[in-house]
Amino acid sequence: MAFDYFVQQQVDIAVIEVGLGGRLDSTNIITPELSVITNIGWDHMNMLGNSREKIAFEKAGIIKPSVPVIAGETTEETKPVFLAKAKKENAELMVATDHLYVSGWQEQAHSLQITVVNKRTDEHTSYELDLQGIYQLKNILTVLEATRKLQQLGWQISETAIRKGLRHTKKMTGFHGRWDIVHRQPDLVLDVAHNEDGMKQIARQIEITSHEDLHIVIGLVKDKEVESVLSLLPSHARYYFTKAQIPRALPEEQLAARGKSLGLTGDFYPDVNTALQQALSHAKKRDLVLVCGSVFVVGEVTLPVSLQA
Repeated sequence: MAFDYFVQQQVDIAVIEVGLGGRLDSTNIITPELSVITNIGWDHMNMLGNSREKIAFEKAGIIKPSVPVIAGETTEETKPVFLAKAKKENAELMVATDHLYVSGWQEQAHSLQITVVNKRTDEHTSYELDLQGIYQLKNILTVLEATRKLQQLGWQISETAIRKGLRHTKKMTGFHGRWDIVHRQPDLVLDVAHNEDGMKQIARQIEITSHEDLHIVIGLVKDKEVESVLSLLPSHARYYFTKAQIPRALPEEQLAARGKSLGLTGDFYPDVNTALQQALSHAKKRDLVLVCGSVFVVGEVTLPVSLQA
């Protein structure tokens, strides 16, 4: 239905996100201009396999005959899988980190300033992003390498357009929930991180974010590696365990019990906004309040009137 709609609207180009894996996903019926594989994390192992090689094999299923492919990053386990599939399909494979790296970055009040170096030319270029999570240091390399390849394929994408897109991503696309700072004093952050790799990035971000006390509102779905995710979170935080209003949600009392077994303490609440209200009632101006664990949890957040700009 989405593809039919795109045809009707005569879109110039559509960015199609794979739903699950790649090889057997319904989006894989298309032949794209370019394929992009971001990174291989631990998620959906019950369907994709219990090793990085197996997961990479499923992801590599989007590589099509003679269609170039960008890999954001690779590991010793995943690179051979990508290379083999690309060779079989006669597809050019480019790894973003082979050609670009971030030489420096700085957080601003509402943006992230990043300097990217082109290994081919040693050219240093600075970009401003309205997406502030430090994991954007990885994502920007994939974006720039993909854009460069599209330019080579004949797409007219100017440097001005690239800069504007990076600077206004949230405004132009409605792309929220990635270390999304929606209020200051206290800092209230929404992040849809829900698997092991996502929580590692969250934990790192918390470490470098200036704050006093930490309050975490969290809800997970039943089919995630719950203990693996929770074990990555700081034990010194005060937790507000909750659930999204969907059948897949892990009941809040069960989540609290599993958190307690890992040293995470706090109370549990039947819905996201009740949990958030409790967190905000305990937070001081210099505290950090984080809502995370699920796209569904973040999607149900309604800011109290007192916090709305």
